[in-house]
Amino acid sequence: MRAALGLRGKSVLALLITCILVLLLAALIGWQAVNSIRSHLGTAYTRNFTLLKRERILAPVTRELALSSRLAASQAIRQWMQDDTDATKKARAFEEAESFRRDFQDHSYFLVSALSNNYYFNDARSAFSIEPRYRLKPDDSHDAWFFNTIKSDRPFNINVDPDVKLGVTKVWFNMMIRDGERNIGLAGSGLDLSAFLRDFIGTSEPGVTPMIVDATGAIQAHPDHRHIAFNSGTGAAASDKSLFGLLQRPADVAAAQAALNAAMRTPGSAEMFSARLDGKNQVFAVSYIPELKWHVLTAVDLDVANVIDTGVLRWIALAAMALLAVVVVGFSFAVDRLVLRPLLRLKQSAQQMAAGNYSVALPAPRNDEIGELTAAFGAMAHKVRSHTEELEDKVRERTGELLAANKEMAAAHKKISDSISYASLIQRAILPDRQLVSALGDNHFVLWRPRDVVGGDFYVYREVEGGCLLGVVDCAGHGVPGAFMTMLARAALDQAIDEAGAADPAGILARTDQAVRAMLQADGEARHVATMMDAGLAYVDLASRQVTFAGARIALYWCDGMEVDAVKGARRSLGERQPGRYHNERVALLPSRTFYLTTDGFLDQAGGEKGFGFGNARFVEMLQRHANRPLAEQSGAFASTLAAYQGSHPQRDDITIVCFRFA
Repeated sequence: MRAALGLRGKSVLALLITCILVLLLAALIGWQAVNSIRSHLGTAYTRNFTLLKRERILAPVTRELALSSRLAASQAIRQWMQDDTDATKKARAFEEAESFRRDFQDHSYFLVSALSNNYYFNDARSAFSIEPRYRLKPDDSHDAWFFNTIKSDRPFNINVDPDVKLGVTKVWFNMMIRDGERNIGLAGSGLDLSAFLRDFIGTSEPGVTPMIVDATGAIQAHPDHRHIAFNSGTGAAASDKSLFGLLQRPADVAAAQAALNAAMRTPGSAEMFSARLDGKNQVFAVSYIPELKWHVLTAVDLDVANVIDTGVLRWIALAAMALLAVVVVGFSFAVDRLVLRPLLRLKQSAQQMAAGNYSVALPAPRNDEIGELTAAFGAMAHKVRSHTEELEDKVRERTGELLAANKEMAAAHKKISDSISYASLIQRAILPDRQLVSALGDNHFVLWRPRDVVGGDFYVYREVEGGCLLGVVDCAGHGVPGAFMTMLARAALDQAIDEAGAADPAGILARTDQAVRAMLQADGEARHVATMMDAGLAYVDLASRQVTFAGARIALYWCDGMEVDAVKGARRSLGERQPGRYHNERVALLPSRTFYLTTDGFLDQAGGEKGFGFGNARFVEMLQRHANRPLAEQSGAFASTLAAYQGSHPQRDDITIVCFRFA
């Protein structure tokens, strides 16, 4: 019995040893498989993480760079920089700069004059000032960034630079202000470095080190400020503040340089390489931003980063947890009694304070850290209560002011709306709708759609013995200015018809051109505003069955259901600097033909997937498709065709079509 038990014990021991060996071998193979998968996923994670950081950096920095460029290109600021002692130019320049400040992310801007070396700075935290904050000195090392930048022929640079005199550290966008080939100053803004690192560089992922380096490898951003090459944008970066200085082996430096070069050749992609960083082998990914001449780089330590779910180690963790269970129970009891219960009571007090009950009783005082925390919390609660009362008073005061301002704005808006509505009634009164219906009936239609309540398009009709005159006019401008132009144009056109006669459209256009020039350019001021008009006039001679047409940038289309033809108008508009030459063209008035006059608002209307204009080809196709339909139906068909093409795009211009047919 004892021998059997001993043999059984040896067998069990041998089986146990075999199972242990098999488990160890399986664990080794599994560990190698996990490492292989982790390496593959780690590479993909590093690449995707880098590309994501690139896009997060590019959007806000590009926006700030564009705003800084517009600020530096301001005419008011350039004129002041040419004479920075002129108080009027100075006030105009700062008024222009202030209009940019609220658009900058940091709500700040700076201006530097190369003539006086004065440095001007305004932000949301300090009072507005047009006086210089300080004067830059060539012999001051803190001011070297300016003198190095102003000597450069580059239009801008971006660098990380601590401004000791202002007590801030920012990513600065230094835009050159030029007078011809001469550099006369700098303008720009900055992003707070701490926010920059938090938003773009900071990461809570263990084992992940994101960086930004320039084309030379100088580090522009790093989670550790000690590695940042401040002032590198002006050429003053230290040699040991670079990516190559962090790498520990020559082979790693060569691999990093090759990856940077490859990334520059294919912007938007991520190049991979491996190197040793901080004493550990890590996987690197680098992507280039050509707009900023920066490389976004990520180093990932696969032994630390959470690249793969470690669920395969769950049983080992459970075994370790079982061994620690007793210790945890005892420790939990002590922590619950000495720490958690007092903190729970403190939390309940905080929740009641958050609900507005500031008179809640705090836990009893204690001579330990919990007691100190309770006392500090009580002091904080007192301050919160006083600040809340002050804030409520200010909110009530500001609410009253906003209500009063809203009432004033509503009254002003009503006055403006009423005036524009009345102007629309006046403009509609000059349109010959009743005359057209009375004379032509179902043998015409008009599609008149101003972009705003009032517009710059109108149409005309004049009935004379033996025929009639029809036309469309497109005045420069939209809305109220365009509507005023239609009144002026209508008066000039009526006078020209009376003088030249309805049967001479070219003569009418020539006399209208003369009248508009006489009215608008008598004092020479009209050269600075757009006063041109496009027009197309068609005289229908019922006796000779002829249509006489003349146009200024407007064509006469006609279609018999099979073919579409057109008489183009002259190339010059009415009221241009050089007078145009307008000629009469005659077209047979056949019963099968339908005639169309349209302003460019229909042809230029944006639509479709790419937002292109409707265009002449689509217009001709539309005429062929609907020319044989009754004119009343054509009006609805044209409107539906345009609406389907326009989609969600806004109306770009006033739209007018006049169509007529004579049996």
